[in-house]
Amino acid sequence: MDDHSEPDPDKRVTAPMQSFGSREVGIGAAVTLVGLLIAYVLPFLFTF
Repeated sequence: MDDHSEPDPDKRVTAPMQSFGSREVGIGAAVTLVGLLIAYVLPFLFTF
């Protein structure tokens, strides 16, 4: 017999349902800019 019960759907939270603020948006933008810098700008600068 299985003792596992289903979680209450009203209490379950998934990623698309979670809210995010300007702090998370700023962190995402900073990570994106650093990634672009590493991927494109640094290799371009080292070609000279």
